[in-house]
Amino acid sequence: AGWFRRLLHKPKPSSVESLKSSHSASSSPSSSSSSSAKSSSSSPGTSSATSSISMSPVSALDISASDSPRWDKSYDVCICHSEGDMELVEELVSYLEGQPESFRCFLQLRDAVAGSAVVTELCDAVQNSHCWVMLITPGFLQDPWCRYQMHQALAEAPMANGRTIPVLKDVDRKDYPRELRNIYYIYMALKEKSFRQIRDTVMRYLQELCQSSTKRME
Repeated sequence: AGWFRRLLHKPKPSSVESLKSSHSASSSPSSSSSSSAKSSSSSPGTSSATSSISMSPVSALDISASDSPRWDKSYDVCICHSEGDMELVEELVSYLEGQPESFRCFLQLRDAVAGSAVVTELCDAVQNSHCWVMLITPGFLQDPWCRYQMHQALAEAPMANGRTIPVLKDVDRKDYPRELRNIYYIYMALKEKSFRQIRDTVMRYLQELCQSSTKRME
């Protein structure tokens, strides 16, 4: 349980500037890595086909530069999940925050402000995050609160532009939420591989965000 205590008590950066400076010595991620948006063991269908995630040639220094649009939002990733999946979510958050890019994750148990309204905290986290990971499990499907989180994220970005990242675990494809049918999902068969796919997807979105910003400036 040591990693759990470290996760809950991990000091949050006091400012965006501290995160920016922490990346000044980080190395660039490989631009040649690619992964499937779902496990190869799951056959593609009309609503959920295999989609390659290829890393664009933008370095970690680019997305962490002082003028990067990454800093326009408070978080890189907001995790939507059921209470029963808390242990798995904590592992995912620990993995993402431990990457060279130090992804900024919103974990409600840890980051919600005491005394504030739950709905307000969720809406603020969704609006102030670049991407949303939805851990879709049997518990997620049965929880109205999880449905509400999903709808809030879809209302923020209804088009499948890489911001919404559904992750299926122990759920049949036929039970995949209809609201997400136009979005490819990651099927969690091997935890380590799925964590890497989630990381690559977030990274790709941030890279494309930086590229778009650079093109507009030109």
